[in-house]
Amino acid sequence: MPDELTARRIVARMQEAGHIAYYAGGCVRDMLRGAEPVDYDIATSARPGEVQRLFARTVAVGAQFGVICVIEENAEFQVATFRSDEAYIDGRHPTGVIFSTPQQDAERRDFTVNGMFFDPLKNEVIDFVNGRADLQAKLLRAIGNPADRFREDRLRMLRAVRFAATLGFEIEPQTWSALRENAREINVVSAERIRDELVRIFVSPSRVRGFDLLDASGLMREILPEIEALKGCEQPPQFHPEGDVFVHTRRMLELLPTRVSESLVFSILFHDIGKPPTYSWDERDQRIRFSGHDKVGAEMTRAVMERLRFSRDEIDATAEAVDQHMVFKDVQKMRVAKLKRFMSRPHFDDELMLHKVDCESSHGDIGNYTFLLNKREEFANEPLIPPPLVTGHDVVALGWKPGPKIGEILEAVQTRQLEGTLTSRDEALAWIKAEFPL
Repeated sequence: MPDELTARRIVARMQEAGHIAYYAGGCVRDMLRGAEPVDYDIATSARPGEVQRLFARTVAVGAQFGVICVIEENAEFQVATFRSDEAYIDGRHPTGVIFSTPQQDAERRDFTVNGMFFDPLKNEVIDFVNGRADLQAKLLRAIGNPADRFREDRLRMLRAVRFAATLGFEIEPQTWSALRENAREINVVSAERIRDELVRIFVSPSRVRGFDLLDASGLMREILPEIEALKGCEQPPQFHPEGDVFVHTRRMLELLPTRVSESLVFSILFHDIGKPPTYSWDERDQRIRFSGHDKVGAEMTRAVMERLRFSRDEIDATAEAVDQHMVFKDVQKMRVAKLKRFMSRPHFDDELMLHKVDCESSHGDIGNYTFLLNKREEFANEPLIPPPLVTGHDVVALGWKPGPKIGEILEAVQTRQLEGTLTSRDEALAWIKAEFPL
């Protein structure tokens, strides 16, 4: 991870060579907030070729935009030449850049709190955009004309939501108004970049504020219409006194612990997206039903996450959680073998947390959650799924030909092993001979 001492040495070497060099952007904002920067970006008057001549290890990651990656102490530092951007024609990238002054570089950035520089050798903040005052006021304000900033780079709208949520800032009124007016254009941004911003918003402890800002800005409607569709989808009041599915989903986000995995938080967002398309009214019982919403929701989850270019592993884990979330109501009725198989699945811990907050946000009964915690303790002295007593080769050696029947036999043996009625290889072989005669 880049450290401040190494960043300071890079700045010092560049200044000694006669160039202007400052820390830039988010690291300055975080230092002034008293937070530890994640990385240190450096802005300089040196041209890309001059930067490369000063340092032994560099990578031209964006030389056409004046960006060189300097590698020092096995850490990477982005060093960018002060620049102004030429016209934006795709809502994301400038057609080119013009190398410029520190002030012009600051004025082409997104938000005032990200537009400051810092000279670590003089311990001096260089602020052309009044960012320090906005930082103290906890205000997120676009630099210059907010509509222009968002039209130049539509991703800045999602970044505004992320910064406001994670920093605990209010969005300045003109900036907010421009964001809302331009929200419908967000999908010109690549799915990968939208996904990355959503992940940062929802894995952060401020995920509920992010959820609310996405909703109020109109970005939710454009990016995740499946969540928008939860609004007004009423639920049976005897099970869901909290309100409609949208309110229920938001409440679940509130109940999550601070640290969450991607698959957990997105399984909560998507666990009930199958309810609007499966909504029905049962005349006999006079109640709302959502028959099969878990299965429908799992398929919808896959489609949404594929649209946003999530990894296959994340898609599989999240869709499995959505698919299985209704099974938890039956855990106290399961035979031991079935319960152990259910609990041994790779993402069970996240699914268990999903079940817990699902209950807490609605009827409040966490009896099944408590039951599973007790079972986990009861089963803790041995693996949930122990090594098999017999293998397919053993079954073939008894005279069975390779085929589906062998899998059936092995599963039957494992069931009795998990329930404790078969405990050794000899017992298992004898049982097979008795139960599955040739």
